[in-house]
This record gives sequence, C-alpha cells and structure tokens, in this order.
Amino acid sequence: QVQLVESGGGLVQPGGSLRLSCAASGSFFRINTMGWYRQAPGKERELVAAITVGGTTNYADSVKDRFTISRDNAQNRVYLQMNSLKAEDTAVYYCNARAITPRSDLRGDVYWGQGTQVTVSA
Repeated sequence: QVQLVESGGGLVQPGGSLRLSCAASGSFFRINTMGWYRQAPGKERELVAAITVGGTTNYADSVKDRFTISRDNAQNRVYLQMNSLKAEDTAVYYCNARAITPRSDLRGDVYWGQGTQVTVSA
C-alpha cells in the first residue's frame, strides 16, 4: 500500500500564492507519474498538472504559466507552486501517484491523497 499525504492548502487572496506538498510513503519499488488534480463543488475532478519520474511535465491550459509542478524523487515528494491565484482555482486539490508495488503489475497502481482545500477569496 501507498499513502499520500498533502499539505499546504488554505485561504489566499486573489493574486496570491500557495505551495502544495505531497509525501508518498509505504511499500513500493518505484513511483512513476505523480500529479495534482482538483475538484470544485459541483464539478468533476480534473487534472491540474502531472510530472513523470524523468521530469516531463503536463499542465491544464487553465493553469499554464501560473502553476509549476516539481518533484523530489529521493524523498518521494511532489510539489505544486501556485502563483497568481484566481477565484476559479478554489477547489479541493488531490495528490495522485502511480506506484509499482509488490502487489501491482509493472504499470503500477494509482493512489490518491485525502485532499487539501484551496480557497481563493478576497
């Protein structure tokens, strides 16, 4: 099993910044892609950003040039630096990871964190 624990959410004014962190722990051989998703009230969960173990990144169009995803492979952590935040960024943000474990195949299994609330409001 793999546990993902997020931190760093909170309340911020429009135009402000927040940095989310996610730490992976548990029994696994390797974590492949890690990412951040978000879900606003009444909306479906959507991809915000993802990063491969080699550092290739992918962003939703709505956050390009404002958010930056990064990871520390040695520490099994992924980060999301969010700048120029807007009211429409308000959502619960979820950490996501695909991990190869003793019980998975070589593609690995997908795991989710419990979510952290980000609220952008004046």
